[in-house]
Amino acid sequence: MFAPQPPPKSRLGVYRQLSPNAGVHLSPLCFGGGTIGDRWHEKFGVGYMDKESSFKILDTFFEMGGNFIDTANSYQDGRSEEFIGEWAEARRIRDQVFIATKYASNPHLHSDDESIKQKILYAGTSVKSMHISVEASLKKLRTSYIDLFYVHYWDYTTSIQEVMHALHALVMARKVLYLGISDAPAWVVSQANQYARDHALTPFSVYQGQWNVMDRSFERDIIPMARNQGSIVFSIPPSLYLSPFDPTNKHPLHFSPCPAAFDVAIIGMALAPWGVLAGGKIRSDEEEERRRQTGEKGRTFVSPSWERTESEKKVCDALEVVKKEVGAENITAVAIAYLLHKTPYVFPIVGLRKPEQLQQNIEALEISLTKDHLKFLDGVVPFEAGFPHNILGDGTEYDPFTMASGEREKWPVAGVLTGRKLPKP
Repeated sequence: MFAPQPPPKSRLGVYRQLSPNAGVHLSPLCFGGGTIGDRWHEKFGVGYMDKESSFKILDTFFEMGGNFIDTANSYQDGRSEEFIGEWAEARRIRDQVFIATKYASNPHLHSDDESIKQKILYAGTSVKSMHISVEASLKKLRTSYIDLFYVHYWDYTTSIQEVMHALHALVMARKVLYLGISDAPAWVVSQANQYARDHALTPFSVYQGQWNVMDRSFERDIIPMARNQGSIVFSIPPSLYLSPFDPTNKHPLHFSPCPAAFDVAIIGMALAPWGVLAGGKIRSDEEEERRRQTGEKGRTFVSPSWERTESEKKVCDALEVVKKEVGAENITAVAIAYLLHKTPYVFPIVGLRKPEQLQQNIEALEISLTKDHLKFLDGVVPFEAGFPHNILGDGTEYDPFTMASGEREKWPVAGVLTGRKLPKP
């Protein structure tokens, strides 16, 4: 009756809960759909992926246990969503994968479609942009629902109230299951989630942003914000339960009675960092020279130059040291493992074009780093958290002013899942 499933082919098939307030279990690495498609090769130096090669790498990811896929309405000018949707439909696995997409970026920004004469309403976080985007994404992805729907970036013009009410309506209509936010200040996320709590709306469960061993600014405010999102439980009054199935349809938001109130706990957010390999700059000297000689070069999406700076080379040298100490094969795996060991509920987004890249990334899930390893990597390029963090810390330990008043012990925060290899069959 309770016979176990066959052992996973890799650590990618050992699933983890997304966040304390999102019970879905996903592969610990997320497939970055920005590489899926054939329209960004010349613009941003992203490798060319036609439909056949896109299907092949998605097949490999799925067969190795992956079920978490990230894309956006604007990735590859819309081609990413199209290919992912066609792939999931062709393989008949839509309900077996967890697809995240985003709105706010303009999918027609580089379009040569002459029928689109005005592009202003496709951009930003307004309800109009949201409506257009979600309907288009559902069609491209060939699905009736989106697992995780992100605000791609904060436009500083649309109000928090407008965004949160509109997103909640999508959840209640079951067009969207979970909500996330990307590339936004910590204070915006905190205000938005507090507004959601105060008004019985769906909060953000996931934050997505740039984070890697070369650029740790993510650690200044975003990680503490995500770690401390909540520990609050609230009750929704029976008379204010929002239902999309109100047969009377008398209210524009379809308020209808609920037989009983229920509680919702908001305790922490997941983190889905992008740019975990610094746009491909985490590489060996030999690899960089090979790219220079062959003309392959690298991405220029985040940085104007595909070549590494001197400080970036120092970080790569430090990763080489740790790689040898832990017996790893690739510094890219060490760089991803570094993020997984810093804080819980981290799902690194990895861009893939080749099966060997996936194998290198999966190795990160088998690496166990010590506090000394983390301290060593942290110290290569000093990171200044700034005021008031340089005085008070990040809350994981007592501040010096409190400790001066007497010895005490602090309850530990949630721990991380360290890497380990699968047992041999």
